[in-house]
Amino acid sequence: MSSSIRKSNHSDALTRLAQAVAVAVSATLAGCQSNNFTAQSTVQPKPNLSAKIKQKPVIWLSEKPAPEVPQDVWERMRRGFQLQDGVGVNPRIEQQRLWFASNPSFLENAGERGSLYIHYIVERLEERNMPLELALLPVIESAYNPMAYSRSDAVGLWQFIPSTGRYFNLRQTRAYDGRRDITASTTAALDYLTRLHDMFNGDWLLALAAYNAGEGTVSRAIERNEKLGLPTDYWNLPLPQETKDYVPKFLALSQVVLAPEAYGVNLNPIANTPYFEVVEVKQSMDLSRVAALAEIDEDELFQLNPALKQRTTLDGPQHLLVPSSKAQLLTSTLSTMKPEELLAMRPKKQVFDEVETARVAGRTRSYKVRNGDNLTLIAKANKVDVHDLQRWNKLNGQALKVGQTLVMQDTRKLVAKADSKKPVQYKVKKGDSLYIVAKRFNVEMQHLKRWNPRTGQALKPGQMLVVSGPR
Repeated sequence: MSSSIRKSNHSDALTRLAQAVAVAVSATLAGCQSNNFTAQSTVQPKPNLSAKIKQKPVIWLSEKPAPEVPQDVWERMRRGFQLQDGVGVNPRIEQQRLWFASNPSFLENAGERGSLYIHYIVERLEERNMPLELALLPVIESAYNPMAYSRSDAVGLWQFIPSTGRYFNLRQTRAYDGRRDITASTTAALDYLTRLHDMFNGDWLLALAAYNAGEGTVSRAIERNEKLGLPTDYWNLPLPQETKDYVPKFLALSQVVLAPEAYGVNLNPIANTPYFEVVEVKQSMDLSRVAALAEIDEDELFQLNPALKQRTTLDGPQHLLVPSSKAQLLTSTLSTMKPEELLAMRPKKQVFDEVETARVAGRTRSYKVRNGDNLTLIAKANKVDVHDLQRWNKLNGQALKVGQTLVMQDTRKLVAKADSKKPVQYKVKKGDSLYIVAKRFNVEMQHLKRWNPRTGQALKPGQMLVVSGPR
């Protein structure tokens, strides 16, 4: 064998040896890595010494903040609407919606009247998980006028007829009508609506139709369609025309409230806080006395307690609704008064002709200060000015003593002079009530009633009222 061949064989052997060594090393390294991974995967983790330290809670970025509480009752109501889903395009609803858009003052005025009651009704609906659209039902029923009276003898915000009112424990006497009681009638209305909702298998549209026409009318219409193989939903029932319009009107009203600006309606915000509170009254009291004690406008107090037909708590519930801002004042004042003072009733006002007024003008009368009295209360109860009261009695301040006798002069001559104006007439608009007209012309309800003796509490659009004249 030549040397060159030997060198070549030797070189090949070295190459093969190097390759074998490389393969062996690679296999060894691979085995080490595999063993190392297996060892690491089977070794128990070391205890975490910081685990015993109390950790701060982790706030996840995915958590949503609590929804902001609306400041306006209208917005609160919108958030609780449940009856708009699935309504779709409906010409009967569109027709009613067009009416509201053409008569924006109707809803605006109803909203103003309802500002005393809407928050209370919304809260009661939320407690029962009922659709908040139902807070708009008194707009359809009474334009939110608690004194509303219909041809069928239905009364109050929720328009209960006598028999239905009695069925839902709304007592009706000469001095008290529970159908006008804000809290009692609201409870009765929600009870009735809940009953109808259950009766018609959870269908709110049928429940609303039955609220308007009676459950018997709706049930008979359903039975008729069943026999004829026709649909039995509200939209296909043969109902009285008033009821056919009733639900579309209600749904249209809800849509307008959802977006009032789109329909040219201006709904003034209503604070999302209780307008009134319940104050317990253990003794029979006259509303004018209560109004004076708590510095409340007497007509506003009556609007909160319209069930007291004679403006006294006689024969009514042992509580009154008063504006929240005045509840504490009235409660503290009542707690300091004696029972005989609470029973004091407003004296009946005497009617004088012009001659008689001139004759008695200038007379003086006296008033004995009682516990809880102050100059403002005394002046308001006696229809005189505080400054006149101070001048007549030479008082420099507001301080009074129980038992002190105050002198008052008769000022009816001035009243008579003001009453000698020629009568002024007003044409009643839709949604008007005696209370609203009296407020508008700054006259007392009793005078408005006396000038219009043939007018009841229910007013009709177009009716003429005397709003200024001899008293």
